[in-house]
Amino acid sequence: MLYKALVRPDVEYANSVWSSYKKGDIEAIEKVQKRAAKLVVSLKKLPYKECLLQLNLHTLKYRRLRGDMIEVYKIIHNIYDRSVALQLTRSISSTRGNKYILQSHSFYYNF
Repeated sequence: MLYKALVRPDVEYANSVWSSYKKGDIEAIEKVQKRAAKLVVSLKKLPYKECLLQLNLHTLKYRRLRGDMIEVYKIIHNIYDRSVALQLTRSISSTRGNKYILQSHSFYYNF
């Protein structure tokens, strides 16, 4: 409970705005949770995934994906102010009446 209340909010601060994409950064952040899970004496010998299940925690990757999906939901359902929120384009060829299918874009980075 202490980890969830004190440490995780600092680790996940502004997660929807900034999300590390480098593997080393992701592993460093996940290492904090791994260490906290191993501090529980009764779970010390269990593998990391088993510790997460016992503690009712999720991996960093899952929490980020969930957070991103929540943000997209809020944007699509106009929970944010339209003048501030990012505009997402919906697909014209929606099937079976699903009006929430988003248009996919390809992005390229040129040096």
